Amino acid sequence: MKKLFGSILLMSMFLISSCSQEPIEIYLSTKGRPENDGTSSAPVNSLSAALDILKAKKEKNENTTATIHLDPGEYRLDKPIRITPGLDNLTIKGSGSDKTVIKGSQKFSLDWKKHTDDILVAKVSASQTFDQLYINGKQQILARYPNYDEEGGHWQGYAADAISAARLASWKQPEGAIVHAMHGGEWGGFHYVVTGTDEKGEPILTGGHQNNRPSGMHKKYRMVENVLEELDSPGEWYLSNENMLYYWPPKGLDIDKAKIEGVTRKHLIDIVGSEDQPVSNVVIEGVRFEHTARTLFEEYEPLLRSDWTIYRGGAVFIEGARNVTIKDCEFTNLGGNVIMVSKYNRGVEVSGNHIHDCGATAVSFIGDPSAVRSPSFQYGEFVPVDEMDTVKGPANNLYPAGCLVDNNLIYRIGRIEKQTAGVQLSMAMDITVSNNSIYDVPRAGINVSEGTWGGHIIEFNDVFNTVLESGDHGSFNSWGRDRFWHPNRGRLNQLTDSIPDMPRWDAIHTTEIRNNRFRCDHGWDIDLDDGSSNYKIYNNVCLNGGIKLREGFFRTVENNVMINNGFHPHVWFKNSQDVFRRNIVLAGHADIRLAGWGKEVDHNLFPNEKSLNDAKSKGVDQHSIFGDPLFLNAEQGDYNVQEESPALNIGFTYFPMDQFGVKKPSLKKIAKTPFLPVVWLESNANTKMKETNWLGGKIKNIETMAERSASGLSKTAGVLIMKIEENSILSQSDIQIGDVIITCEGKEIDTVTDLLRIHQSNNWRGRLNLEVFRNQKSMKLKVNTKK
Repeated sequence: MKKLFGSILLMSMFLISSCSQEPIEIYLSTKGRPENDGTSSAPVNSLSAALDILKAKKEKNENTTATIHLDPGEYRLDKPIRITPGLDNLTIKGSGSDKTVIKGSQKFSLDWKKHTDDILVAKVSASQTFDQLYINGKQQILARYPNYDEEGGHWQGYAADAISAARLASWKQPEGAIVHAMHGGEWGGFHYVVTGTDEKGEPILTGGHQNNRPSGMHKKYRMVENVLEELDSPGEWYLSNENMLYYWPPKGLDIDKAKIEGVTRKHLIDIVGSEDQPVSNVVIEGVRFEHTARTLFEEYEPLLRSDWTIYRGGAVFIEGARNVTIKDCEFTNLGGNVIMVSKYNRGVEVSGNHIHDCGATAVSFIGDPSAVRSPSFQYGEFVPVDEMDTVKGPANNLYPAGCLVDNNLIYRIGRIEKQTAGVQLSMAMDITVSNNSIYDVPRAGINVSEGTWGGHIIEFNDVFNTVLESGDHGSFNSWGRDRFWHPNRGRLNQLTDSIPDMPRWDAIHTTEIRNNRFRCDHGWDIDLDDGSSNYKIYNNVCLNGGIKLREGFFRTVENNVMINNGFHPHVWFKNSQDVFRRNIVLAGHADIRLAGWGKEVDHNLFPNEKSLNDAKSKGVDQHSIFGDPLFLNAEQGDYNVQEESPALNIGFTYFPMDQFGVKKPSLKKIAKTPFLPVVWLESNANTKMKETNWLGGKIKNIETMAERSASGLSKTAGVLIMKIEENSILSQSDIQIGDVIITCEGKEIDTVTDLLRIHQSNNWRGRLNLEVFRNQKSMKLKVNTKK
């Protein structure tokens, strides 16, 4: 008893001693000196010096809280800052992300000489090699073909002949050229280095490991860079093997006074501990992070049987940590992943950040494959059942859990890598992704690579302008190629029939997708692909692509609104236990090869009798109805319904339509919102809309011989401009009353519905290429679709 009392007394004295310790305050300034003591009157000038002081102070009492204050200015790193166990209870606090900048680049001056009339050349020291060049804060263009065009689509410009034998023959040194190409199925991309040419003059390539679905390169979507002969326009540069920097300065640039920065660092801050000795209670706030190197040719790991491989790293890398917070920071001009939360982590929070113009994925939570029971790593692989671990859930704790991604503004990521996402989850549990605005991305806004281990909450996000440079994907996308899933459908049917609960061995917790607004440009707004199981999807607005559920189990989809689209059930199992009810759909079901219709598909609102009867003929929707949903204010994005709406008769309930996306005032002020489509009611019979408002004008179908004759058309087709309102989008274009739109984006326009469909699928570009018929002849013009 005395021993116990003595132990308690000693512990109490220790806690009192710890609590009585004065917090440690260390100050950084660009005007500081490395030998200073880090006080406010004698600040140091680097984070590494501040951490050295902190380590010395922590030796006396490691539990003391500490703050490193960063004055305004630029802090360049010669190596990543590493925060390890023993540096717990630490806050790194900048003066605001518009004032305090941490950079992974070197600044240098050069002795420029004239190489040609347009191109300058300078010698760079061997210690200053880099893979990105910034001049006066603006990223310059690594010499490339085709030339950079912000509106050029994939990689801001692509060409089928990027690595043709004829083009390679024009290069003196093809070795070292970097090739970017989309997957043959447009499922992400590949990146290669040219190591030589073969007897046909075609390139010999290494790389291509950045995608987990083997494929040839897409025949059209290709781009090549890092070739001197392609340095043919202002802003382009090339660094030779002899460290000679070639640069074509834009007109008006005084190169001798320019600020020149070369990017050298892959990581900026590493927070690294372990499950047994985690780094705990670290906060990083009020800092802008810039300039990390591209990591295209580092080692990539397959994320189980998903389509992904990934570089396990980022500008901020967190592994083996508890209660780490990254908040109110800006991340921009980064070459690879932004924030990587790897393996064992608990309570990591990423909130209030502005993430944009980066090369790969914004925020990733990636567990360790050792935590997965009987993992497989390729689409065609499968562990035989008699060799399979049949215990539910993870095998160890080496995965992120109980983490939060909240209130962030994320856009223009995936600028180089195309198998990317705004938020990526793999081998993780109970991650909440909420109140984020995510847009202008090449693939998914939010991606879940497999079912391990579910429990995620995806809510109040605004995710749009997605899948811009790829296809067959979703604004929200998931895969579920877990233990139960087999690439052979017959074998898969046998497994799930004999072991009905097998799909929940890995997807042990239900993932909820609720109260979001989604828009996908080349796929589905919500896409639950191969095997995705144990989901509840409700109170979401889908603006373009509808909801797709491929084969999987235990999904409930209810009380969602699908604008100008509907439900896409694909290759379902006989006994999937899926539920689809109380939804508003504006198109008939687009089912493909179903073995069964799940547990319940009923009590939905269809746009018209034809689409309802089509569903009933398949044995579902016996209590569903049809009619105009009577939205309260579709033009402003409120898709709740009026009191007399038939949707209320099928049990549809109201949910908030004004709470999507980032809420932090400074970020909300600059965040974009999605294009809101004109609503039309159509069935699978392609009902033709005859007249509507569009971009501040009134348009209608050309329907009669008289209208055709009056316009001088060769057929009864096209869309007539009847009226243009003052100060409207149309009024700011060259289009005129009486014009007849006959093509849009190169596709023939017969009806208003045709025009609206093409507008929706191309709205991310902010402009439309039209061909109109005016005064008995056709002419081409552009309409900017956003004010």
